[in-house]
Amino acid sequence: QVQLVESGGGLVQPGGSLRLSCVASGSMFRINAMGWYRQTPGKERELVAVITSGGSTNYADSVKGRFTISRDNAKNTAILQMNSLKPEDTAVYYCNADVISNSKNLVGRLEVWGQGTLVTVSS
Repeated sequence: QVQLVESGGGLVQPGGSLRLSCVASGSMFRINAMGWYRQTPGKERELVAVITSGGSTNYADSVKGRFTISRDNAKNTAILQMNSLKPEDTAVYYCNADVISNSKNLVGRLEVWGQGTLVTVSS
């Protein structure tokens, strides 16, 4: 089975930067698009940034010019570099992957989510 593990969250002052990492692990799988989402209590999970297998990217309007998503296919890793952070960026950030699995117990396309990493932007 495929699992995603996020890391890099923490407390940062407004205007600061954080770098989030998402690593996919398992066996017998390929990843199409990968993305970062965020969620605060009482609100729906929202898309922050996505990157396709070919390297095309898309961003939420609220983070354009401040966040950058990238990936390392050899390491099955997606990175979200967050600069000029604002208090409204505070949320739990989740990694998402569109996965094609061919394992013994699961064959087909599936959506995989990480457990999330908390980002807090505060003075």
